[in-house]
Amino acid sequence: MVFHHIAILSFRWPRTVLAVWTLVLITTGFFAVRLPSVLQNHGLLADGAFVRVEKILASDYGIPADPVILVFEQVPGGSPEQLRRFVGRTLSAIQGLEGLTGVKSPLDSEEMLSEHAAYALLAFRQKPYGIEPVLIELKRRLPEEPGMTVRMTGKSVVQADVNRLSRQDLQQAEKIGLPAAFIILLLAFGGFVSAMLPLLAGIFSVTAAMGFMYWLGTHIALSNFVLNVIPMVGLALSIDFALLLVSRFREELSAGSAEDALSVTMQTAFRAVGYSAASVFLGLTAVLFIRLPMFTTVAYGALSVLTTSVLVSLTLLPALLAIFRPAIMRESVRAPGKEGSPVWAAWSGFVMKRPVLLGTMAVLLLLGCLLPLGGMRLAIPDATSLPRGTESRLAAEAYTVRFAGTGTTKVFFLAQGKGAALKADEWRFASRLTRQLTLDPAVLRVESVFANLPLSAEQIYAQLQRPHEAWPVEQAIEPWVKRNRILIQVTIRGEPGSQETMDWVRRWEWEGVTYPLRFQIGGEAKYQQEVFDEIFRRIPYVLMFLAASNYAVLFLAFRSVLLPVKAIVMNLLSLAASFGILTWLFRSGSFGLEPYPIAVMIPVFIFGLVFGISMDYGVFLLSRIYEAYLRTGDNRKAVMLGMSASSRIITSAAAILIAVTVPFAFAGVVGVKQLGIGIAAAIVIDATIIRLVLVPSLMKLLGRWNWWAPCVLIAAASVAALHALT
Repeated sequence: MVFHHIAILSFRWPRTVLAVWTLVLITTGFFAVRLPSVLQNHGLLADGAFVRVEKILASDYGIPADPVILVFEQVPGGSPEQLRRFVGRTLSAIQGLEGLTGVKSPLDSEEMLSEHAAYALLAFRQKPYGIEPVLIELKRRLPEEPGMTVRMTGKSVVQADVNRLSRQDLQQAEKIGLPAAFIILLLAFGGFVSAMLPLLAGIFSVTAAMGFMYWLGTHIALSNFVLNVIPMVGLALSIDFALLLVSRFREELSAGSAEDALSVTMQTAFRAVGYSAASVFLGLTAVLFIRLPMFTTVAYGALSVLTTSVLVSLTLLPALLAIFRPAIMRESVRAPGKEGSPVWAAWSGFVMKRPVLLGTMAVLLLLGCLLPLGGMRLAIPDATSLPRGTESRLAAEAYTVRFAGTGTTKVFFLAQGKGAALKADEWRFASRLTRQLTLDPAVLRVESVFANLPLSAEQIYAQLQRPHEAWPVEQAIEPWVKRNRILIQVTIRGEPGSQETMDWVRRWEWEGVTYPLRFQIGGEAKYQQEVFDEIFRRIPYVLMFLAASNYAVLFLAFRSVLLPVKAIVMNLLSLAASFGILTWLFRSGSFGLEPYPIAVMIPVFIFGLVFGISMDYGVFLLSRIYEAYLRTGDNRKAVMLGMSASSRIITSAAAILIAVTVPFAFAGVVGVKQLGIGIAAAIVIDATIIRLVLVPSLMKLLGRWNWWAPCVLIAAASVAALHALT
C-alpha cells in the first residue's frame, strides 16, 4: 500500500510535488543537453585478445589502433609526380595539428601508392570519441587542387559521422514523434488537457533520465547508442503508463469523488503499470548478461528512463490530475463507461465465435512472416552503414577497392616468449608456426622476420648472441621482433565477418592453447569473432532469464499457470515475426531501403526492449480480463468485457509507440533505422494479430483452464507479500 499512499499524498499536495519536479526538470535538463559530450564509442568491443594485441601493436610496433586514413585520388591522365607533390603538400599542411603523434606517408612506402591513388595513416593522441574537433580542423587544412581529391576515413572518422547523424536523427524524430503522439492522444481522449498530461510525463521522464545518464557518463564509458534509445524507450513507456492511468482516472471520475477515482486507479491501473514495469525491467536486465559496453550501458539508460517513468506516474501524474481535475471532468463527460466500447466488445465476440478459424489464420500469417529468417545475415556495422555520399564512406570504399582488396582479411599473430628475451627453442617454434601458417590452404600471404631473412631460426639466434657481428640481422628483424615478441602478419581469404574467417580464427586460437610458444591473435577478423561469440554464447542465458522471470511476474499478477506461458509464447511469436519482416526489408532493399545485413546488436536490443514493452499490452489486457473474471466468474464474458474496456487504450498506446519509433526508420545510420523499423513492426504485430485475434481465440479455447492454478495458496501468499510492500 506504500505506492497507493504516495499517490494520494501527491494528489493532496499537487503544487508542492509540481514544484519539486520542476526543479528536477531544470536541474536534469541542464545536464541532459550535455549528454552527447560524454558519450564515447559504439561500445561493441569485447575485452579479449583483440584489445591486448591492438595495444601492443600500437606501443611496440607503431601500428596505430584507430588511425585516420587520408585517401588521395587523382583523375585519370594525371602524372605520378603530380600525385606525389599533392600528397607532400597535404602532409605538410597538417603538421602541428593538435594531438598528431605520427604520420605514415605513401612517399616512404611504395605499397601505399597505386595508379592514380595513395593513402596515408595519421596517429593521434586523442581517443576516437574525442577526436571530432581535431577532424574539423584537419578537414579545414586539406588543400584543394584541380584533378585531385583527398578524403578522410577510418574508424574514428566513421564514428564521428555516426555521432553527428545520430544527433540529427534524434532531433528529426522528436520533431515528428512528439506532435504525432499528441494528435493520437487528442483523438483518444477528445480533450487538450487530458492529451497533454501523458506528453508532459514523457518529457519529464526522458529529461530526468538523460540528466542522470550524463552524470553516469562522467564515471563510466557510455555507448553513443544511448542517445537514441533513451528518448525512444522513455517516451514510449512514460506516455503509455500515463495513458493508462489518465484513462482509468477519467473512467472512475464519473462514479465518485476525485480522490476515490485516484484510489481505484492506483489499485487497478497502477497495479498493471507496476507489473508491466517489472516485465520491462526484467527484459532490460536480461540484456546485461551480454558483457559488451554497448549492451550494458544501453540497458542502464533504458533502466534509468523506466525508473523515472514509474516515479513520474506515481508522483507527478497524480499531482497534475489534481491541478487539472476541473478540465479533465469537462473533457470526460463523453468518456466510455466501465463496460467500454461496444465496437471492441463486438469484435471480441466475433473472434470468440470462430476461435479455431481465426486463430489458425493468425498463426499462419505469423509463420509467413518467419520465412525470411532463414536468409538473415548479421554483421558489425562499418562505413557502409552511413548514407551513400558520406565522405568517410566514399573514402573507405575507395581504400578497400584500391588497396585493401575485397574478399581478404589481415590477421596478426603475436608470439611471445616466457623470458625477457627469446630463447633458441622459442625462435624455432616461431619459425615452425610461420611454416604452418604458410601451408594453411586459407592463407594467401605470410609476412614475418623469416620471410625477410634467408636464415634459419637457429642461425638468427646464433648471430643475435654475437652483438658486434649481428647488426645487419638486428636491422632486418627490428620491424618484426620487439624484446620477447615476434609479429607474424597473415593475409587470408574471406571477409572479416564471414563465418569461414571467424571459424579459421577460432581454430588457430584453439591451436594456440597447446602450442609450445604462446601466441595471441589480433586484427579485424579477431575483433568480429570475439563480438559474435560473446553475443551468441550469452543469448541462451538471456532467453532463460527472460522466460523464467517474466513467468514469475505474470504468475504473481494473475495467479494462473497457463496465462504466463501463453503471454510469453505470444511475445516470442511477435518478435520473431518482426525479425522476419526486418530481414525481408533489408535483404531485398524494399521501399527504397539500401540492402544491408542486420546490425548484430539490433535483434538483441529489439528483443530486450520490445519483450518488456509489448508485455505492457499483455498485462493491460489481462488485467482488465482478470478484473472482470473476479467479478463475474465467467471466462467468456470476462474476455469480452476486458477487451472492450482495454482495446481502445491498447490501440492508442501502440499507435503512440509506433509514432515515436517510426521516425527513426528514416534515420541516416543503418543501425538506428533498423531499430526503429524493428520495434515498430513488433508493436504492430503485437497490438493487432496477437492482442486482437490470438489472445481472445486462445482464451476462448482454454476456457476455465486459463485460471488453473494448483499453487494458488503460494501465489496468494506471494501476492499478499507484494501488496504489503507496495
